[in-house]
Amino acid sequence: MSMSRLSSLQQFTRLCALGAGLLIGGDTLAAVENSCERIVATGNPDYPPLVWAPEGEKALTGVAIEMLQLALKDSGIRIEVLDLGSRAKALEAVEAGQVDVMAGLYLSRERLQTLDFVYPAIIDVPSVIFVRRGAAFPYSGWQDLQGRHGAAQQGSRFGLSFDTYAADNLALERLSTGEAALRKLLDGKLDYVVLERYQGLALAQQMGVDAQLDTLEGSFINAPLYLAVSHNSVCNSPALRSALALGMQELAQRNEAGRLLDKYRQLWAAPFRPATEAADIPVAE
Repeated sequence: MSMSRLSSLQQFTRLCALGAGLLIGGDTLAAVENSCERIVATGNPDYPPLVWAPEGEKALTGVAIEMLQLALKDSGIRIEVLDLGSRAKALEAVEAGQVDVMAGLYLSRERLQTLDFVYPAIIDVPSVIFVRRGAAFPYSGWQDLQGRHGAAQQGSRFGLSFDTYAADNLALERLSTGEAALRKLLDGKLDYVVLERYQGLALAQQMGVDAQLDTLEGSFINAPLYLAVSHNSVCNSPALRSALALGMQELAQRNEAGRLLDKYRQLWAAPFRPATEAADIPVAE
């Protein structure tokens, strides 16, 4: 989708309203504030079960999308969800302000320059180290990955500590998709693949390779996944950020993300599930 089409869509969908007055010390203070009645959101269309584009559908679905919708359910703000075709295009559109919100993004120093991250996070996403079954190696920490050939999906983040360590110490190749990384691992061209656990399990089930993969015990790397609002969005206001933060706080108290994770793992896996339910790849909690 072109930027000009995005601009036209936003001009059509956005209806701005003026804020009300505030009472301070008994005096009425007129506070005029831009607040949008409708926002545009996007995300990574290839990140199930957290965000993805179902076959034949024009909009995205998944845990991050529904968390955004639930957070703003009682705010009066409506949400238009767009699939821009790739994670890179989605992030570019959000950073430029052509789209207001990225549903599902990891925090980094450079992204703080263009985006406001909403707290609390959508969910803490555990990543794990996948290996070929029967080809596991001794593992007690990241240092045991040194000297081995690994891969991760382009654009994936695993927390500032691991990302810094990997950049300084590991031969970690970046591939276009998680599926490409797993296929290269199964072909014997890699020693390990670092993937978000939920994504890796979903892909393994889709590819029918559950029985060919293991994960290294003790290799969990947790990183929080956030909603992020563009600095360049005309809808980025204290009112929107407050509505998102309050909504996310309420959802976190109810552990809504855990419920939605179960829901969307089932929805994603349904088309690929055999007649008898396949077991998950064994992962040590």
